[in-house]
Amino acid sequence: MDTKFINATTQRPEGNRTTDAQLVTIDLASFIEQIKEEKEWKESDRNAITVFKTNGMCIVLVALHKDAEMIKHTAAGLISVEVLEGKMIFKTENNSINLGKGKMLALHEGIQHSVLAQEETIFLLTITNVLTSYM
Repeated sequence: MDTKFINATTQRPEGNRTTDAQLVTIDLASFIEQIKEEKEWKESDRNAITVFKTNGMCIVLVALHKDAEMIKHTAAGLISVEVLEGKMIFKTENNSINLGKGKMLALHEGIQHSVLAQEETIFLLTITNVLTSYM
């Protein structure tokens, strides 16, 4: 397997970071610190960084300021949302779920949803379109 990197950008000029390999370790505390230091966090209501990306799965660390809203949208794959810090409201057409630290949900693809941060909130978003068989 080839190791894949995300190259440096103007927002993240410090260099490459591994996003796909046989084994990828993810230091969430360092990534949280990093995105809170970036210009995007200081000048807007959110910031995010992709911490893993391969065929069929992507993991994104998302930070939202209080009252930041991710308006109604759908995902092409299954998603999971795990709150690491803060509180949010996750809404679908039929449900409104309060999620706080340590809470998690999973949602099938194609379901319209929105997110509203009730306080500064950090969560892991996993998107996948891979179906797994269990034995």
